Amino acid sequence: MLDYYFYVYIMASKSRVLYIGMTNRLRRRVCQHKNGFCPGFTRDYRVHRLVYFERFRYVRNAIHREKQLKGWLRKRKMALIEAVNPTWEDLAADWFKPSEKQQVLRAQKTRAQDDNTE
Repeated sequence: MLDYYFYVYIMASKSRVLYIGMTNRLRRRVCQHKNGFCPGFTRDYRVHRLVYFERFRYVRNAIHREKQLKGWLRKRKMALIEAVNPTWEDLAADWFKPSEKQQVLRAQKTRAQDDNTE
């Protein structure tokens, strides 16, 4: 049986605009953010750097934690990040090769085509 995990993550822009999200495929989701595949807030504000994440075994725990973090004041979120990543380095800076970006793009295109055929 495959181990299946859920992640709560915090992305940041260079100017430290924050975005908190939850996913079951962290690498894919970070790649989407980094390459602007997700229209909306993260693309508009260039929130492309993974600065914090937590892993959960159960989806309910991840959802609960995401809601909890979103309810925190900015100061507390920043303290959480700085406790494990004091220099706000991009934790995913070396995760992707150029070919992986193309794979994510192809998968999204295929998924979009599948959605349109229903």
